[in-house]
Amino acid sequence: MVQRPPNILLITADQLRYDCVGYSRVYPVQTPNLDRLAAQSTVFHHAYSHIPVCSPARQSMLHGRRAETIGALWNYNAFLPVGSLQPEQYSWSAALAQQGYRSAFLGKWGVNPSEDPTAFGYDSYVSETEYREFRKDRYPELTYTNGYFGETNPIPLADSETHWFADRTIEAIDQLNAGEEPWHVAVHFAEPHLPCRPAGRFADMYDPNQIPEWQGFRESFQGKPYIQQQQLISWGVESYTWADWAPVVARYYGIISQLDEAIGRILESLEQMGAAENTVIIFTADHGDMCGSHRMMDKHYILYDDVVRVPLMISWPGHLQSGATNDAFVYNLLDMGPTVLELAGVIDEPPVRFHGQSIVPLLNGSLAQQGANWRDEIVASYNGQQFGLFTQRMIRTQTWKYIWNLTDTDELYDLQSDPAELINVIGESAHAEVVADLRKRLFDRLSEDEDPVVSNEWTRRQLLNGAKLHK
Repeated sequence: MVQRPPNILLITADQLRYDCVGYSRVYPVQTPNLDRLAAQSTVFHHAYSHIPVCSPARQSMLHGRRAETIGALWNYNAFLPVGSLQPEQYSWSAALAQQGYRSAFLGKWGVNPSEDPTAFGYDSYVSETEYREFRKDRYPELTYTNGYFGETNPIPLADSETHWFADRTIEAIDQLNAGEEPWHVAVHFAEPHLPCRPAGRFADMYDPNQIPEWQGFRESFQGKPYIQQQQLISWGVESYTWADWAPVVARYYGIISQLDEAIGRILESLEQMGAAENTVIIFTADHGDMCGSHRMMDKHYILYDDVVRVPLMISWPGHLQSGATNDAFVYNLLDMGPTVLELAGVIDEPPVRFHGQSIVPLLNGSLAQQGANWRDEIVASYNGQQFGLFTQRMIRTQTWKYIWNLTDTDELYDLQSDPAELINVIGESAHAEVVADLRKRLFDRLSEDEDPVVSNEWTRRQLLNGAKLHK
């Protein structure tokens, strides 16, 4: 008897930092359900978002290629018009549908401004708009007053967005699980994206007086690109001390713990349905959040680990390693497509060249057993948005991070002596060979992945020849 392909349950958070899940053991955020899932999964401690902006990251995830190659430079609902993934272009979600998978998409979309997930292979879609309509109908007098800085959510926890989407996800899984076909459910939570509004017991779960400073909080901006300090002024937080930031971070912690509970409800229902044993569970985030680190908000104009390093775990009971950890460099989104397709047993060659690769060998230990090579660098990009355009490309190794800022000073961080990335050492002559090597490696990766940023002689001269003026 041929075994049915596994179900695929993809759960993503929005703007969740790697160091803000309990199993990372960095900051005191309580995530017992994710911790339990981690104990049953392969956990990747060096997973990175290749573009820390919501819409481009999500489009790139479904397409399997870097966002710049489809014109997805920034969120399509902000700033100038921009390209987006189109239904006629490749998506691995549509490839799963062609292989007989039934599917449901719930939550944050961000892939196309006019086409919803049903144009990309999904059978059903529950949107954020539907939740907002539910909330408005049930709580017509509800107003929020503290903007992006967040506040307590006065509605009952059961009617919060996290728990409402958990309920809809459970319903979708229950319906799909009754059929004969394998299923794929993608639930993309909007939390903990600012503004953070924890509800019920999560609203005061964390005492601001007990929240430790981020390791990168004491930022001086000396030798850093101008736009970083300008962001403080744009947000109106230039005079904020840690006492001002701590309540914001406490709410960030609180909504993460609330999200964890909602995810726990989904995982428990999966067990009760008897579907857990043949379901691949993937948990990750589109990118991280500054939330006061380096004294900044949100995720724009920077490529610090605060925004590019994310949680990633993959579980499939009885088929993949359980309770394993892996320190290899992986792309949580670019590697998603080839990984999901291999786990689903899809052998058809995609019509596009993926910019990531399947991490299945890292999940079953075969790569280590074979002594095969794996990537030893991560490349990420940013193209501007919120306060104007600003082009960046990053290459990170275990020991160094180099950031090419095309219209400002570059950045170089010694991650062994300065893991918080506070001291920009780009101008120090002692590191000239390191910089030259990283620039060449960055150029090679961008060229291979068809990034248009290296397509003209002026940008190539700047990167390869180091034709840069530094502070």
